[in-house]
Amino acid sequence: MTLILGIDPGSRITGFGVVRDTGRGCEYIASGCIRTGTGSLPERLQTVYRGVSEVIRQYGPITMGIEQVFMARNADSALKLGQARGAAIVAGAESGLEIAEYTATQVKQAIAGTGGADKQQVQMMVMHLLKLLQKPQIDASDALAIALCHAHHRQSLIPHGLTQAKRRSGRLRL
Repeated sequence: MTLILGIDPGSRITGFGVVRDTGRGCEYIASGCIRTGTGSLPERLQTVYRGVSEVIRQYGPITMGIEQVFMARNADSALKLGQARGAAIVAGAESGLEIAEYTATQVKQAIAGTGGADKQQVQMMVMHLLKLLQKPQIDASDALAIALCHAHHRQSLIPHGLTQAKRRSGRLRL
């Protein structure tokens, strides 16, 4: 059984979700949001780093899935998102986690069956797949979806002996 951490990065709110991959499905372990407040960007990035590090210490995942940056309407927002994502990746790498990156379309496709699913559709599928009785916060729900996507991708690699393969630009590198 593998504990998987999913991260939905953000400079104001970073969602996290932890699931256990049993080989026959996934079980919900925990989820929540790391709220960075209104401090300077360096202070907010430090909060993301410390928050992700604490989640890793508390739950002990061995692998992490994180959403890739997409080009937003505002370049400044995309840069801040990328920096928050970097802080989360460093926290995972420093803890020795295997880290995989997924586009929003890949996550939606894996969870809802269509890359065009909206946040509410993804949230409802996360609830269904993990048998949750209450809706998680939207950022936490997105992070759980990333963790589930990572579990699905890992399961598809196991029969081929590729679980230790490296991803580069969305492709496997052996």
